[in-house]
Amino acid sequence: MTDEPNISQVVTRIVAEDDDGVRLDRWFKRHYPQLSLSHLSKMIRKGEVRVEGKRVEGGTRLETGQKVRVPPMRADAAATPQAPRAPSQADRRALEEMTLYEDDDVIVLNKPYGLAVQGGSGTKKHVDGMLAALTDRKGNRPLLVHRLDRDTSGVLLVARKRGVAADLGAMFRSRETRKIYWALVRGAPKPGQGRISLFLAKGARMGDDRSGPRPKAEYEARQLDLEKMRVARHGEENAQHSLTYYATLDKTPPRLAWLSMKPVTGRTHQLRAHAEAIGHPIVGDPKYGRMADNDPRDSDPFRALPAGVERKLHLLARRLILPHPRRGMIDVTAPLPPHMKKSWDMLGYDVSAYDPILDAPDE
Repeated sequence: MTDEPNISQVVTRIVAEDDDGVRLDRWFKRHYPQLSLSHLSKMIRKGEVRVEGKRVEGGTRLETGQKVRVPPMRADAAATPQAPRAPSQADRRALEEMTLYEDDDVIVLNKPYGLAVQGGSGTKKHVDGMLAALTDRKGNRPLLVHRLDRDTSGVLLVARKRGVAADLGAMFRSRETRKIYWALVRGAPKPGQGRISLFLAKGARMGDDRSGPRPKAEYEARQLDLEKMRVARHGEENAQHSLTYYATLDKTPPRLAWLSMKPVTGRTHQLRAHAEAIGHPIVGDPKYGRMADNDPRDSDPFRALPAGVERKLHLLARRLILPHPRRGMIDVTAPLPPHMKKSWDMLGYDVSAYDPILDAPDE
C-alpha cells in the first residue's frame, strides 16, 4: 500500500479480489490513506480518476480486475493530521466478545447479524471503525482482510499489522482459503448436491431501461434491480465468472432446506445471487428473493415462511480455513446466530451432522 500521496506520474492499478465491491472513495482511503477527501473529490470531479477509461463518481463500486487510473498527486494533497480519537472501551469490549480466535498476527471475529463491516452512507457503527479501539502502543491498527454483508453473520478475519494483512489478502486472491457458509433456503434443491457456475454482473441488462414516468412500486423495484448482481452472458461487459459448490444437509420439504455452500470465487453477493438463480433463495433475503419466473410467491418472499422463522437473512459464514501467515493453519468455526439457531431448533436440524461440502473440490 502507498503511504504518501506523492506520485509524479499516472499509475494504473488493478482491483484485487479482496477489493471487489468496495466504493472507489474507500478504495483510495485504503490504498492512499494520507490523501485528503477534498483532493480526491476534486480529482474525481475533473475526470482525472477513471475506471476502465471512464469517468466515475466516488460511490462507484469497483470489481475485481478493473483498471483504476490514479493521477499524479503531490505531497500537499495529504490530509491534515487530526488528533487521534480516544479508543472506545465499549468497542473494545464488544470486539472481545466477538473474538473466536486471536494471536500476535490475526484476530478472527464472529460478526453478528446487522453490523456493517465498513462504513457507508448513513452507517456510523461498523467493524472497521471499531477496530481503532485495538490499536497497539506502536500505532498498529488492526485491518480487515475481507468483508461480509451487513446481514451475513459469522467468521471475519482481521490482521493485526499491515504486512500480515497484505499476506492474507494475497491468500484470498490466490484462493488458498476455504470458506464454508450455511444457509436456510426456500424449497429443496434437486439434485441435493451440485455446482453453480455462472457469470454475474451488476445492475440491469443494457437495453432493459425505458424512459418516462413509472409507478412508485415499479420504480422502487427497478432501483433494487440496479443494485443487485444478476446472471449475465459469457463475454458480456463487466461479467465475471462465479463458482459455488453446495450440499443439502437437511430439509423440511417442500418449504425449506439447510444448505452448506462453498464459494470458490468471491464475487459480490455471490451466494445470495446463486441461491436465487437456482430457484432456492436464502430465507430472509429481500433483495434476492425470487424463486422462479412467474412464481406467485415473489410478491412477498416472507409469506410462505413457517411461524417462528424470523424475517432475517439466514446466511452464516460458518467456517474459514487458510494457512497462517507464520505457522500452521487457521481453522475457525462460528456458531449459529440467535435467529438461525431458533430456526434450526424449531426445524430439528442437527448442527453436529457431517457436512459433505468438505469433500467438494477447491476449483
